[in-house]
Amino acid sequence: MELPFVLNGVSGVVRVDHRRNSDPASVGCQPDTVDYPICTATIERPFRGYDSLMGWVQLVRSDDNVSGGERFEMDPLAFLGDQSHPYCWLGLNPTLFDAPSRPGRIDMDWMAHSFLCVPDDVGSGLEARPMLGFSWGFVARGGEITLVPPVQLGDADWDQHLDTLRGKHPGWHFSPGLADLS
Repeated sequence: MELPFVLNGVSGVVRVDHRRNSDPASVGCQPDTVDYPICTATIERPFRGYDSLMGWVQLVRSDDNVSGGERFEMDPLAFLGDQSHPYCWLGLNPTLFDAPSRPGRIDMDWMAHSFLCVPDDVGSGLEARPMLGFSWGFVARGGEITLVPPVQLGDADWDQHLDTLRGKHPGWHFSPGLADLS
């Protein structure tokens, strides 16, 4: 999947690679993660320093999250602990990488909503302004893993997460809809 965007007058594209994890060791995963998905979203855009500062905000709905799959929740990077910002990846043209799995191949539905955002200072605090988003995931049944391919997300998809984002990160501002940052 390719998702074009323009940021500060410079065109770019996000290339989403969603595939089965056929070689867990090559991506730092345990052997029992074979067949689960790997999602990598890379940004292709001329390097422009501060103009390329972006971050990925990812929310996940899974049968084993706090709500039991009823709602999307912030996707934590466990090795970073609780963060005061909403990003799972942040940097200059940052790459999103995720390789979810569960021990024992329990039956579950797992869906991520991943949004490429630009951090901004809005005078009254910091803002995460989303430019684009996509969903992706997997379904596990009877030990078999079925990949759910990426689909582009829109304004309404971002807006459904506003209460969660604002509740988890009260010091940040989250405007409705995807921003046109061209």
